[in-house]
Amino acid sequence: MLALALLAVGLPELFLGDRSSPDAQLFAAPDARQAVVVAAMTSALVLRQRFPLTTLWIVLAGEFLLSAWQYLPSVPDSVSFMVAVYSVAAHRALAHSALGGVVALVAFNGLLMSFPMHLSLLEFLTDNALVVGVWVLGRNLRMRRAYFTELEDRAARLERARGSDARAARIEERSRIARELHDVVAHHVSVMTVQAGAARRIIDRDPGGAREAMSTIEEVGRTALSEMRRIVGVLRTDRDELARGELAPQPGLGDLGELLDHVRETGLSVQLWIEGEARTPSPGVDVAAFRLIQEALTNTLKHAGPQARAWVRLRYTAEDLTVEIEDDGRGTATIVADSGDKPGHGLVGMYERVALYGGELRIGPRVGGGFGVRARFPLSA
Repeated sequence: MLALALLAVGLPELFLGDRSSPDAQLFAAPDARQAVVVAAMTSALVLRQRFPLTTLWIVLAGEFLLSAWQYLPSVPDSVSFMVAVYSVAAHRALAHSALGGVVALVAFNGLLMSFPMHLSLLEFLTDNALVVGVWVLGRNLRMRRAYFTELEDRAARLERARGSDARAARIEERSRIARELHDVVAHHVSVMTVQAGAARRIIDRDPGGAREAMSTIEEVGRTALSEMRRIVGVLRTDRDELARGELAPQPGLGDLGELLDHVRETGLSVQLWIEGEARTPSPGVDVAAFRLIQEALTNTLKHAGPQARAWVRLRYTAEDLTVEIEDDGRGTATIVADSGDKPGHGLVGMYERVALYGGELRIGPRVGGGFGVRARFPLSA
């Protein structure tokens, strides 16, 4: 379109322009040879985006031919020269655009020197400033185009990264919910199973004890439902605002007494020791330590045997909290037999919880029999 517009405007002007001035008389009259060269220079602009340097060389060659044949500069060849300089700066890297700009400026000054008419210093400087300005304009446009392209690429990368982060967050949240559900269901169902078995054995000879065991089953079942409702509540949408107000806070070490009471009601003897000055851990460590104790005691209920005893120790220091849960039952062989080569969800959940807060965990048999779990949590986690 640009080439056609220049040809449509420039060729008639080439033959119909005013040549009455004294300066115009110094140049040769326009003819078909000049028209062909001007048309070739203008048509070369079609290639200016894909081959800007080639376009510049064609235009410069045409300018030198017109100068050698003493033709008066016209609008089409002058505009073609400026557009070619601009295209080199706008569509090529710095090295190529600088080379083209320097060659064009040197050739332009050579053409000015070859003119038969005299040019003042002001005209000479103005013409050179015009060529340099066109080159700078093209260069600025290229830098601006590259800047916007980089912004679009960065936005696309950020969008992909946000999608990846969202997927990772969903996976982590599902893993967390799975750990919470496992801890709640495994513990409370184990307690309910033990209590139901005890009630079945004593219902004929001790109806009062059986009723007490059934009451414990009911209470533990309600607690399990409440905790599961709280955990699953995070999956609800914004439309469940009324239900969100009913969610209870996460359990922590402050609820350890209630947990041990439930375990003792099953018949398992549990003792608690607290060493050092009790400190308030971070909320995450508080929940993780409680769930660790809950899972360990659940495993004791399931695997240690009817005559087993358990011990829970909390040791506070200035930097960390150590949690130890041990029993003297036969849990080691039972756990290994049940899990085979793959650890169960409970043990995996223990490792994940402790590692999440930068702690250390050791699980294994005790000297003299039984099973032990020892975890250290940094209080500053």
